[in-house]
Amino acid sequence: MTIAALIVAAGRGLRAGGGLPKQWRPLAGATIAQRSVDAFDRHPGIGPMVLVVAADSDPALWPRQARDGSCRVVTGGETRRESVLAGLDALAAGGTGAEKVLIHDAARPLVPAAVIDRVIAALGAADGAAPALPVTDALWAVADGRVAGPRDRAGLWRAQTPQGFGLAAIRAAHHAHAGDAADDVAVAQAAGLSVAVVPGDERNLKITGPDDFARAERLLSEEAADMTARPAFDVRTGTGFDVHRFGPGDHVTLCGVAVPHGRGLQGHSDADVGMHALTDAIYGALAEGDIGRHFPPTDPQWKGAASEIFLAHACGRAAGRGYRIANAD
Repeated sequence: MTIAALIVAAGRGLRAGGGLPKQWRPLAGATIAQRSVDAFDRHPGIGPMVLVVAADSDPALWPRQARDGSCRVVTGGETRRESVLAGLDALAAGGTGAEKVLIHDAARPLVPAAVIDRVIAALGAADGAAPALPVTDALWAVADGRVAGPRDRAGLWRAQTPQGFGLAAIRAAHHAHAGDAADDVAVAQAAGLSVAVVPGDERNLKITGPDDFARAERLLSEEAADMTARPAFDVRTGTGFDVHRFGPGDHVTLCGVAVPHGRGLQGHSDADVGMHALTDAIYGALAEGDIGRHFPPTDPQWKGAASEIFLAHACGRAAGRGYRIANAD
């Protein structure tokens, strides 16, 4: 089952300050959107990714996956629902083979892999699945700055993303929906789809105001300290092997270097056997298949692609899981 990720980053989001939409503002060294895309890029259960941006967004601020072509970029609409629909249409028309889709707000940059796992697992038994946390605080109705009365919190949950669905079903639901909606669960329910609730995570906060930036930075700092304190005992080794046949051409590309030659190597990408072997070794060490799984030769967007794109992706997945490459031969 191929599962796609659709990350929505088309909002204006200026309430957080800083003069930029919040998704393009830095958070401990990386933009909020970059951190959101990274969370899905390094997850082994996620295949193709689509990032939805505003028409006037600056490509220089886009996540690196959007700039190198490993994540497709789509222009969104005036509302969140229009932006989601643009992304769903792109997934359906792009030949990705995706059967399921996880729709995530870029403003939630710290989504844990365990939350993504739970949403994916729940999709096996329901039309949709979404993470949420039960409301534990007392609730009041307030009028004119004064408490008007208590409200029952029983059965109330705080919704989070990613919200997962069958791609065809949620796309049809969005096309049939009139007006805007609070989120994709609301659209799904209006179409009669059942949505399972899975446990969310307090770390999966939505960046809205300045205080949220401070809280997110604290969480990242705590996670970094925890990683530093862990013993470095998890060592992995991977082996890569690659073959391309000779054919017409005037050079051979090896490890990114064009070597003049009377023949060339034939392949869907640039046929760089050196980088392919190294990339497959890293994927192998992570138990994440090979280049063909992440960049299938049936996808025309990788025709003639530079293999440094594949190697950067593999290195990024290793770094995202806390590994450091110590030696390569």
